[in-house]
Amino acid sequence: MDKKIIIAIDGPSSSGKSTLAKDMAGEIGYLYVDTGAMYRALTLYALRHGCMEKGSVDAGRLQGLLPGIRIEFRSGEKGKRDTYLNGENVEAEIRGMEVAEWVSPVAALPFVRHDLVAKQQAMGAGGGLVMDGRDIGTVVFPQAELKIFLTASAEIRAKRRWAELLAKGGTASYEEVLANVEERDRIDSSRAESPLRQAADALPLDNSTMSRSEQLSWLLEKYASVIRS
Repeated sequence: MDKKIIIAIDGPSSSGKSTLAKDMAGEIGYLYVDTGAMYRALTLYALRHGCMEKGSVDAGRLQGLLPGIRIEFRSGEKGKRDTYLNGENVEAEIRGMEVAEWVSPVAALPFVRHDLVAKQQAMGAGGGLVMDGRDIGTVVFPQAELKIFLTASAEIRAKRRWAELLAKGGTASYEEVLANVEERDRIDSSRAESPLRQAADALPLDNSTMSRSEQLSWLLEKYASVIRS
């Protein structure tokens, strides 16, 4: 029987991490965990409970609310895994621009990262996991057998994100989305707690000109090499 490994996929916002991770998990029968959705769900909870004011996060208030936040993933239609916040399906709401504008400041809070990282590590205790995020290969699972750092230019990532928003009925302009992508890159890369960076042993993949199937084929080849070793 093939050994069950952990596959960590890191990279900046809208680089296609979740798509690749979901495709890979489905192909090899592993559990998939979207850590970005976890931070987005927590951010939505914070927005709903008045934790954002005057352009900043009320960290004390949010920390007090943390014990009342339950995030889980459930199978939805057509094989999708939807994000649930305290029993409510919030998959569509967490993908909106308001959450996107606040998720990086919320995710930069040390107590938020400590809480969610502990939950993520528990999910992967037995291996057989594909997890994507910003710090999976550096902080959550530094021992992961296969680490990928996925990226593309900010302009290409913004175009992808903008197309997704328009498809879901969003009204944001491309310029707004690009500004959000660039700001999230700045915050994610410069925060003191678990900044976005490529692990020393991660395999880089610039998918700017790659199709979805080409990315999956590339990752399957790397996976097969690790399993054989």
